[in-house]
Amino acid sequence: MAAAWGRRGGSVLLRGALRAAPARACSSGVPVRAPSAAAQELQNSGRGRFLLEHASPFSAFLTDSFGRQHNYLRISLTEKCNLRCQYCMPEEGVQLTPKSELLTAQEIITLARLFVKEGVDKIRLTGGEPLIRPDVVDIVGQLYKLEGLKTIAVTTNGINLTRLLPRLKEAGLNAINISLDTLVPAKFEFIVRRKGFHKVMEGIHKATELGYRPVKVNCVVMRGFNEDELLSFVDFTKDLPLDVRFIEYMPFDGNKWNFKKMVSYKEMLDTIKQQWPELEKLPCEASSTAKSYKVPHFQGQISFITSMSEHFCGSCNRLRITADGNLKVCLFGNSEVSLRDHLRSGASEEELVQIIGAAVSRKKKQHAGMFNISQMKNRPMILIGGFPGHKMYSHVTFLFSSEPALMSFPLCQDALQNPPNSKQLGHTFSHWLTLRTSCCVFQKNPNSTFDTKCLEASPIGQVSVDCQSKEASPESEFCTRDLGSHTKVPCASDNLTHTDEEGRATMVDVGGKPDSRRIAVAVAVVRLGEKAFGMVRQNQMKKGDVLAVAQIAGIQGAKLTSQLIPLCHNIPLNHVEVSLSLDEARFAVVIRSSCQTWGRTGVEMEALTAASLAALTVYDMCKAVTHDIVIEEVKLLSKTGGQRGDFSRG
Repeated sequence: MAAAWGRRGGSVLLRGALRAAPARACSSGVPVRAPSAAAQELQNSGRGRFLLEHASPFSAFLTDSFGRQHNYLRISLTEKCNLRCQYCMPEEGVQLTPKSELLTAQEIITLARLFVKEGVDKIRLTGGEPLIRPDVVDIVGQLYKLEGLKTIAVTTNGINLTRLLPRLKEAGLNAINISLDTLVPAKFEFIVRRKGFHKVMEGIHKATELGYRPVKVNCVVMRGFNEDELLSFVDFTKDLPLDVRFIEYMPFDGNKWNFKKMVSYKEMLDTIKQQWPELEKLPCEASSTAKSYKVPHFQGQISFITSMSEHFCGSCNRLRITADGNLKVCLFGNSEVSLRDHLRSGASEEELVQIIGAAVSRKKKQHAGMFNISQMKNRPMILIGGFPGHKMYSHVTFLFSSEPALMSFPLCQDALQNPPNSKQLGHTFSHWLTLRTSCCVFQKNPNSTFDTKCLEASPIGQVSVDCQSKEASPESEFCTRDLGSHTKVPCASDNLTHTDEEGRATMVDVGGKPDSRRIAVAVAVVRLGEKAFGMVRQNQMKKGDVLAVAQIAGIQGAKLTSQLIPLCHNIPLNHVEVSLSLDEARFAVVIRSSCQTWGRTGVEMEALTAASLAALTVYDMCKAVTHDIVIEEVKLLSKTGGQRGDFSRG
């Protein structure tokens, strides 16, 4: 078992047995496992009793004033990353440390050896992105040689994992955490500003193929971004030996943390239990940061890292070394000690141990001693090395819908109150999305959970319906159905539905209506004039890609309809599609939107809002060239479902 006594002498087996022995409850109240067989064997033997009675205690240098024993060290190998996640760095970016001031491989091993001698038995390599460091395999191999080191782990974004994992496993890597915050490929590429979703998925599968059990997947949950994907992530564990770890959003310097963005552990758990009421709670280690659950008969499990709602400071056993060699005893604190400087100035091993011990002894009881950690001053997450993933979210220009059930594509949550910088928005989308007469609809490959294809947008007269429709293909998440030959204009109502008997505005009570499939299609036309039209066609607008930004604005508009139109119901949309095409004859942008739901009220207003918001966005991005822009023909083309029947403009 785990760590050796190091200079104090003794038995590797003994210390590991001692650590497994205490049987106490973890932070979630579930008992930890009973004393290990090794510990019981030692207690039952004469020699074992002697060793237990004379055992050297855990290193005093790694034990703080509250009795917490720190046997887990996280080492950041680099500040660099091969992704450009908007949620990982502050808006103004970060200043990278000069290479000469970063720890060398030999310095990393020297410090690691010192910590292992004092009782550390688990080391996790983080970043930045640790797998872009050229000597990462060699570092793992040298760490593997350290006597007493039980676990060598890595936290990675997964981009390089498939290529490097066989060599890393051979070198001694025995635990993997992969950061993945969405299962939607387009959302992934939008957020990280790079392609790579399929590489991450390949990395996850490669890890399971090579026998890693479990493969931990870190998912930071943030309201308006990915809380709508909770059930999808749980389903991800059905056929794979994964531990999907839902992490509460935490504040760090530059991310302008807001409590409203945090989704608590209990809220996540309630959402999941609605789908899987049979969810089982699993036992946990005394020092575990995770509350673990499992859906019966699923291969994998899920966990919750409750760093905000139910902190686990009382059992914290972690220390961190940054890429530039600073020791951080608390993730949330800004107090750091430069081990690099002492190492390079020739400090002896004993002096380094004293310096480390002094820093550990100053560790506060919880959250670096701060009452309100949202006001703390600290490094940006990219420069710390993460917890438990290596990235956190910043309040970037692009946020997401605040409605949990409506999330389908990204844009700005508060775009109406705080409009995003259109130039920045356009540049971001131009990396991955070029819209002319088509848009993306994700089609599931029956042979792969992760394969997606980009389909042509349906022509006017067709709309997308979800895969539960009787007409839907079993291979496709969305299919098309021609509405033109099946629609007719219903009889008009003699009364307004949104006023009461006294003429006051009122919301329609739809509680008694039956659920049905509701689909609506709307259009709008923006006449730009020849000059502006040519610049849009050539993608020469200074603010960015007009068509790309307008398409996403329309999608977001559909999801925010109930917040914009006072008497509209908040509808859980199943699908929103917005496409833009260029009409050279009229020097115009033609916008077509379609919305669908399964519910008690229609989605006409959502489709009209989508078309209108897309049109207004085109206007906004082109007004610097000309104000002679006309928005016209905003109208409903068709709608299906509901008691009043179908409608088609013919």
